[in-house]
Amino acid sequence: MIDTVRVNRLRKMPTDGQSMKRLIESGLIWLRTNKDIVNALNVFPVPDGDTGTNMVLTLQAAWNEIKDLGTHNLGEMAAAVSKGALMGARGNSGVITSQILRGFSRGVHEKSVLDKETFVKALCDARDTAYKGVVRPVEGTILTVIKEVANAAEAALGEAKDTINILEVAVKAADEAVRNTPNLLPVLKQAGVVDSGGKGLFFILEGMLRHVYGESLETPTMSVQPMSAMNLQDALDEVEEGQDYEVVVDFVPTGELNLQSFYTKLEEMGTSIQVGEGEGMYRMHIHVPLEKRYEPIDYIMDIGTVTKVAMENLLAQMDDIQKSKQLQFTAVEPGNIAVVVVSPGLGLSRIFASLGVAAIVAGGQSMNPSTQDILNSFENLPTDKVIILPNNKNIILAANQAKEVTVKHVMVVPTRTVPQGLAAMLSFIPDGELDSVAEKMTRALGSAKTGEVTIATRTVEIDGVNVKDGQVIALLDGKLVVSAESVEQGVMELLEKANAEEHELITFFYGEDMPHAEANRIADVVRAKYPTHEIEVQEGGQPHYQFIISIE
Repeated sequence: MIDTVRVNRLRKMPTDGQSMKRLIESGLIWLRTNKDIVNALNVFPVPDGDTGTNMVLTLQAAWNEIKDLGTHNLGEMAAAVSKGALMGARGNSGVITSQILRGFSRGVHEKSVLDKETFVKALCDARDTAYKGVVRPVEGTILTVIKEVANAAEAALGEAKDTINILEVAVKAADEAVRNTPNLLPVLKQAGVVDSGGKGLFFILEGMLRHVYGESLETPTMSVQPMSAMNLQDALDEVEEGQDYEVVVDFVPTGELNLQSFYTKLEEMGTSIQVGEGEGMYRMHIHVPLEKRYEPIDYIMDIGTVTKVAMENLLAQMDDIQKSKQLQFTAVEPGNIAVVVVSPGLGLSRIFASLGVAAIVAGGQSMNPSTQDILNSFENLPTDKVIILPNNKNIILAANQAKEVTVKHVMVVPTRTVPQGLAAMLSFIPDGELDSVAEKMTRALGSAKTGEVTIATRTVEIDGVNVKDGQVIALLDGKLVVSAESVEQGVMELLEKANAEEHELITFFYGEDMPHAEANRIADVVRAKYPTHEIEVQEGGQPHYQFIISIE
């Protein structure tokens, strides 16, 4: 219910820098509350939906920049928001969000308060800056949503009473624009989803309006993700003090599960709560203190039948992870070129290190590094010549943004996959001219095809491929090409789609969930099929993907 007294009071108060701080915080909280909903809006049924996470981390960086800022000047506060978002931007969605905030900051430059005219101008500047920041803008994305928001605000300016009216118009326009994205981008309609980045922007704006209305920002729009889409690795990465054990319980509820009361009860026990559903069965994930490690199990036994329980010591896991991150890199000579790569797994990081990279940024699917992370990786290297290999299409924008905010000479070789990054490294000449070396490395990208094998997170039909939740799927250079009943079948059909017989070398990088022995067994099957080919098996260590395959 809207608190009309609160709204009327806010209408009489000037929207200054401190008011903007509260709006940014509210947008962040509401986006974080609904993060899993945004993450689930992934076009491909692969377990790496991370748009919500990227946008939360980007906005969190903006909030960290302003949380202790006491200025009441609107322009100064907006500039700080822009700075924080710029350096904290992660993934394409995060970078575009940072550009929206950058444009908004320009629109309120030297303004002390946000009246309705200034608000509309700032939204229009946000739209224009976001579009200019993308080389080839695509409609049906977050860009369309900010455009429709700005256009609606412009149209409403004459009749709007105040800034709150403009915000109301913006939220409604964002909602309608998100709903319309499948009509503008065919792949969204094919996948049966709306644009995830646009939905994230809607939640940010809606969170601001909910703050104005005095509504709760902590209760999510309830949505249960598929069990196969639960990203438990992300939960492990966010272990906080007092989270001693990770508990995962599979169960069948006795009756209809009341999700809201279920979440509320779990929140009394721990944090990092996730709930997934599939075929009438639910999976609950939670981090709890030592003394509460059995409470979730006992609670669930009262409301249903427990079919499986897993319990892990988080502190021991984190200790193992930290020990495994130690790598040896090639020393960079002053004046030479340093290569920085983004790597999704420890095994792949070791390979890149052996090829002469100067620094590695941990990241990839579901763990996109920020602009600041990339910048930090090379700022202290003893050279002003740097080449960045993003190795993921969703990290290229952040890499380019890091390039723009440093005084060093930086080139981004637009590697979209790990095999492309490895192919580029084979053309690396540390003492060459930066431009010519980057050009040579870019030309090498076409020498390798990339295959990826993983498990589908939902039932869908894309590009003529019918996929069922839980099936093995394979992608070739980012395009879904195979659904299969086993990893072996998926690999073999993928190689056929890639015309592997026309190539000479096939390298399998097996993921953290693929046993080495099983990876070797499947490689032997491939050797039997392609006896004249060179077949290699390497530890990749990447999450989510049983195999990343390089076909050369």
